[in-house]
Amino acid sequence: MNDFQQLQVSIENHVATLTMNAPPVNALTRILNDELTAALDRISETDDVRAVILTGAGKVFCAGADLKGRSEVIKGPGDLVAHSRRTRECFHAIRECAKPVVVAINGAALGSGVAMVASSDILVASHKASLGLPEVDVGLLGGCRHAMRLFSHSRLRRMALTGYRVGGEELLRLGIVEACVAPEELMATALEIATTIASKSPVSTRMGKHTLNVIEDMSLRDGYRYEQDMTGIISKTDDAKEAQLAFKEKRAPIFTGH
Repeated sequence: MNDFQQLQVSIENHVATLTMNAPPVNALTRILNDELTAALDRISETDDVRAVILTGAGKVFCAGADLKGRSEVIKGPGDLVAHSRRTRECFHAIRECAKPVVVAINGAALGSGVAMVASSDILVASHKASLGLPEVDVGLLGGCRHAMRLFSHSRLRRMALTGYRVGGEELLRLGIVEACVAPEELMATALEIATTIASKSPVSTRMGKHTLNVIEDMSLRDGYRYEQDMTGIISKTDDAKEAQLAFKEKRAPIFTGH
């Protein structure tokens, strides 16, 4: 995955780090959009990767849609439909990635950036992070449905209708992020969480994330029933048997991903 132009990918100790690098503000260009989707799809089928960190280079996580490049992408009939499809599939690629995604919010995440954050599994922020929906100021909409997974009714509408940004400390107070740390500590914090995930059975974390995605919109009865069914499937795997044996023998388990 070294053939990307606006996405840096590194893999170490079963953790893939994806760094958006589209200066000056990591706007979601068509190139970055497609590269993120491709990288996450490949990671889903790469056994050596067990967890993902998503972050941005520089001072901004993602400033939202690439308004400057919009005219180059949308030129005629059908272009807007195709552009919209590509954009939403990028966010779905994060949510549906088979490996858990830890997002390290290094700076402002606006519009599309909020959708990326909300599509991730575990959120950590720096003191310089903020989430915002500035579309009201440029005659657009977008990201609100994703943001509903994070914010309350009133706060979301305040953001969407006024452009209000929620800073890192407030995100922590609201329980939206797991940590709000100094910028120089952000990646270490994200890596600690991702490494812990990577130390678990990849079968359990992969099926666990899938189950969480599926049951999110189910009723309590149907969701828990589905979870019970998936538990039955996981319990028959080699990793589950190894985990139980290691527990009995009071040693660290050795997982194979089967």
